[in-house]
Amino acid sequence: MDWKLEGSTRETESDVPQEQEVILEDTGEDGLSDSFRLLQIDTECEHQKGETLPTGAAVWCSKNVQRKQRHWEKVVAAKKSKRKQEKERRKANLVENSGICPQHSKRFLKSLTKEKLLEAKHSGPRLCIDLSMTHHMSKKELSRLAGQIRRLYGSNKKADRPFWICLAGFATDSPLYEECLRINDGFSSYLLDITEEDCFSLFPLETLVYLTPDSEHALEDVDLNKVYILGGLVDESIQKKVTFQKAREHSVKTARLPIQEYMVRRKNEKNYHSEILAINQVFDILSTYFETQNWPEALKKGVSSRKGYVLQNSVE
Repeated sequence: MDWKLEGSTRETESDVPQEQEVILEDTGEDGLSDSFRLLQIDTECEHQKGETLPTGAAVWCSKNVQRKQRHWEKVVAAKKSKRKQEKERRKANLVENSGICPQHSKRFLKSLTKEKLLEAKHSGPRLCIDLSMTHHMSKKELSRLAGQIRRLYGSNKKADRPFWICLAGFATDSPLYEECLRINDGFSSYLLDITEEDCFSLFPLETLVYLTPDSEHALEDVDLNKVYILGGLVDESIQKKVTFQKAREHSVKTARLPIQEYMVRRKNEKNYHSEILAINQVFDILSTYFETQNWPEALKKGVSSRKGYVLQNSVE
């Protein structure tokens, strides 16, 4: 009897598929009961409130998972909204600060800048940088001058009414030219004239006005019929009246910026007061005045307080 029962038991166990045996061995009774409970929950969720599960990959329908999914979707939506608001804020700042339409592409803006500069060549004010005095300058001074040329050109590109710029007395095999190529990106593509000729032989002498701080005459206006010359000179030893004497040798009119007329000296610890400005600072003043016709506003743009001068109405 015992043998028959044992045999029947073996036969019954042999009817169970091999895979199910492996599962039973791995999970045990506790694992089996857990599986049944999960199946029961899954069945209940499928019929709850008439909801249907998405087709495709298996998705749990527990309320906890659904709550986490909704929370994650809210987080993603909030991040997208924040990025959109930040993008709109940057566009608004761009329009407010520069007046540029945000819909315009970089290619369009580049084309617009090129068009304005080429138009200035025919109908705009003209500015000539005299670079014929660089042969005595040190490498450090040449580097500083190259940086000033870059900043001057950058300001001119941003101007609503740009000047046409000419770099005169500028040899392409000079140390200054090599320095400009080295530190100024895209220098060879600058929209300006470069010539080895001296500025005094390029234009009629009666049209030239050499801007120098040593002149007795204050500049009153920017005349489209004149060519204004800036001396491209960075001289740490501060040799006085170099540009003024050069202009007198060629019988060319001179003028200085009206700093003395609109600004006053301000006391400082070093008792330092200077009207000598970098060429890009002088250009910023000329460009601002040409657009605004306001000397105080223009001088404020280019004359730093470190020079020891302030506008008359700003003195307490």
